[in-house]
Amino acid sequence: MADDAAPARDYRETVFLPDTPFPMRAGLPKKEPEILAGWAALSDKGLYGAVRARRQADGAPLFVLHDGPPYANGAIHIGHALNKTLKDFVIRSRFALGYDVDYVPGWDCHGLPIEWKIEEQFRAKGRRKDEVPAEEFRRECRAYAAGWIEAQKVEFQRLGVLGDWWNRYATMDFTSEAKIVEEFHRFATSGQLYRGSKPVMWSPVERTALAEAEIEYHDHVSPTIWVKFPVVEGSDATQGAKLVIWTTTPWTIPANRAVSYNPDIPYAVFEVKALEEGLEFAPWSKPGDRLIVAEKLAEEVFKAAKVSAFEKIESVDCEGMVLAHPLADLDSHYGFAVPLLAGDHVTDDAGTGFVHTAPGHGADDYQVWLAHGHREIPDTVDPDGAYYPSVALFAGLKVLETEGKKIGKFGPANGAVMDKLIEAGNLLARGRVEHSYPHSWRSKAPVIFRNTPQWFIRMDHEVEALGGKTLRETAVQAIADTAFHPDAGRNRIGSMVETRPDWLISRQRNWGTPLAMFVDKHTGHPLVDAEVNARILAAIKEGGADAWFTRPDADFLGAHDPAQYEKVVDILDVWFDSGCTHAFTIEGRDDSAWPADLYLEGSDQHRGWFQSSLLEGCGSRGRAPYKAVLTHGFTMDENGEKMSKSKGNTIEPQAITKESGAEILRLWAAMVDYSEDQRIGKTILATTTDAYRKLRNTMRYLLGALAGFDEAERVTDYAEFPPLEKFILHRLWELDGQVKAAYESYRFSDVIRPLVEFCQSDLSAVFFDIRKDSLYCDAPTALRRRAYRTVLDHVFDRLTIWLAPLASFTMEEAWVTRFPDAGPVALRVIPETPAAWENQAEAARWAKVETVTGVVTGALEVERREKRIGSALEAAPIVHVADPDLLAAFEGLDAAEVFRTSAATLVAGEGGAFATDEVKGVSVDPAKAEGAKCARSWRILPEVGTDPRYPELSLRDAEAVAFWDAARK
Repeated sequence: MADDAAPARDYRETVFLPDTPFPMRAGLPKKEPEILAGWAALSDKGLYGAVRARRQADGAPLFVLHDGPPYANGAIHIGHALNKTLKDFVIRSRFALGYDVDYVPGWDCHGLPIEWKIEEQFRAKGRRKDEVPAEEFRRECRAYAAGWIEAQKVEFQRLGVLGDWWNRYATMDFTSEAKIVEEFHRFATSGQLYRGSKPVMWSPVERTALAEAEIEYHDHVSPTIWVKFPVVEGSDATQGAKLVIWTTTPWTIPANRAVSYNPDIPYAVFEVKALEEGLEFAPWSKPGDRLIVAEKLAEEVFKAAKVSAFEKIESVDCEGMVLAHPLADLDSHYGFAVPLLAGDHVTDDAGTGFVHTAPGHGADDYQVWLAHGHREIPDTVDPDGAYYPSVALFAGLKVLETEGKKIGKFGPANGAVMDKLIEAGNLLARGRVEHSYPHSWRSKAPVIFRNTPQWFIRMDHEVEALGGKTLRETAVQAIADTAFHPDAGRNRIGSMVETRPDWLISRQRNWGTPLAMFVDKHTGHPLVDAEVNARILAAIKEGGADAWFTRPDADFLGAHDPAQYEKVVDILDVWFDSGCTHAFTIEGRDDSAWPADLYLEGSDQHRGWFQSSLLEGCGSRGRAPYKAVLTHGFTMDENGEKMSKSKGNTIEPQAITKESGAEILRLWAAMVDYSEDQRIGKTILATTTDAYRKLRNTMRYLLGALAGFDEAERVTDYAEFPPLEKFILHRLWELDGQVKAAYESYRFSDVIRPLVEFCQSDLSAVFFDIRKDSLYCDAPTALRRRAYRTVLDHVFDRLTIWLAPLASFTMEEAWVTRFPDAGPVALRVIPETPAAWENQAEAARWAKVETVTGVVTGALEVERREKRIGSALEAAPIVHVADPDLLAAFEGLDAAEVFRTSAATLVAGEGGAFATDEVKGVSVDPAKAEGAKCARSWRILPEVGTDPRYPELSLRDAEAVAFWDAARK
């Protein structure tokens, strides 16, 4: 039949084309809520409850993921979305691996941000916080947190996150507050709690002590001063000399009680000989002045003092030296002696080699002061960061501004101290330095060290309940016993625990769980009485922590005299709250287990929740409340910059969900390396969307190609599968091991990336492309077509469950499209892949086949470009293969089918006109196909026209149409 002859029949209706209602356009923003509604209707706890019930009925092993509580004070951001999505990957993948997964979402509710917000609300109504009854204030805080819990819950569920949302936990629940107090009592009764007066990091803006976990460091510009301390007692060479210190906190000079030195540092007396000339101001030094500094730092000190020439007079032994306070001449309040104290913390790396020591305002200062037998710690600064009235010359002046537009900026204290030092003649020089300075994690305002009585948990006290070990020792061992993902997290939290000070757990605020105990007014010791503690817990269970503040002391004390005891009204550090969540969320429940299998949060929680949970669990139970810890990095914008509303570079998860669907956000989370800081933005999301389209198109093709597939069509004997099908089955066997291993170790990108590559390279570019002719044109009874559809069924079966934990909405849509009565895909467990599918020889064969095919494809592209052919079916290439192994790879294969041409010839040796630099020994003569064009399959073959029943068709197509016609009679 000539190509241009009109066929006597339209054979399009006989072609077995794919058919599916699964749309090419996902319409995720509309489709996802429909899927969520279907999940919600499955049980009284939605899809999560349905899957748990199925796993429990099957006797599945339990896996516990304990939720680190987000803070209930605003809409979720991209960091929340990443965190909860990763948790959902864990939940769904463990379900798919055959586990029963316990996951109870929770919220952190107490603390400063909510307290501030409620203060603002009352101020807007003209009421100061101290004018509002504590019960009313706490009630408003509770209502505020409850509103955001409900709002965030909806947003998390919109992302497709499974969990027991119906029994969520919150640290402000009455039962939670009671349990937190009970955990606190454990520390109090075991001897691990004490009240100490020592300098702690204090936020004047927030008016509370802060723990190390609540501190972050930012660059900060501070004033620097070099201060002269007159020598009162010393050697002959030091008479009339002044010792010089350097500090970045001028405001602490009124609190100075000593100067520290290091006996291993050489010091000397230097005499000023000349000053720099042409200065715009008069230096605070003059020729003849004698100054004591470290020899190594003398040049640096005198440069700061504008001294151009100086001379060493004599080396100095600092032991026993006594100084006068630099402000002593201005007020007798400072007339005390200032001793020199030896300390290892002193270095000659910078400054003067001497350290101004104010024991009420620095950890090192405090320790060296105590080490030399001193016990009295001066109090100079009040909770607002202002000098107490008793501080001569500076009473009432603020170190930091705590109100108004200048909140967090330096107050007048630094300037006033410098002015008085100048007046006293004891300021040598001053300047400014930019350095890393502690700031409150919440208010972002600078903090100060301030001496104040606080409650601490001992890190280095031997505890009988811990087998005579200290809390630090117990925690270090627990870290060694914990699995970390990535393992670098072990060193990070380990170094923090090894060096951290005692755990400061008291706060001076209103909204939180109280340190619910009484202290003996005479001894200062906590009251340890089981009956008192039981009454406290009963009251809090009934009325929440408010009961501690509103009920009279006698209700708790029983036979004890209330006049003898002080009620502690401080609240617990919120990290103690959240560190206790394991005790009231997973411990003691029949369908959960302690310790948790996994904690999963951002890497900042090594200093936060991971650590507070570790210390709480170790201090109360002797081990960490988790078996493994997984951490993720922070989400940056596309340029790798931190997201900030002021920069306008934030990406809101709600916007992504509304515009593109939560599935795109989930796929992004699956594809990034979450262990590092990751990036997100329009370009990155566009790439993610492209990957999603490839997955969706694969599922759509599978659904269409499998239309009408039934068990009678299935090929069950592995030996009957053609080589190409055996290769795809091998790839399924290979991927099965990779996917399971990746899910077991939480490497989600090692699931999604190989599967996307499999869909694109092995399926779409090879399997689907080669077999489309068979699918469309072979008779339904043909073994090749049956084998193809059988393998497609295996591919669909595995892809839907492999991808269900990550692309949950789309796999559910695909699964229900094919099996509307089978229940959700999440109910399934990843099936066992037959070991017989492993076929390394077939995998090696197809690698060689694709090598040759790549050269043939290149030759045909040239022919198309030169318009010598229109499609590959017009070609019948002659392929020259010099490599015997490459040639042998085609044994048993139809080369024309592999090359997607109408015919093909393989020839041993070289000689073809087309070759590539990449593949040696393979060349192609791109001949044209001979014969007539089949009206049904469009292949050009000599046999077309030899079947009198269907003269326009090839023999294969004629048989297929005969089958089609017979089925319709």
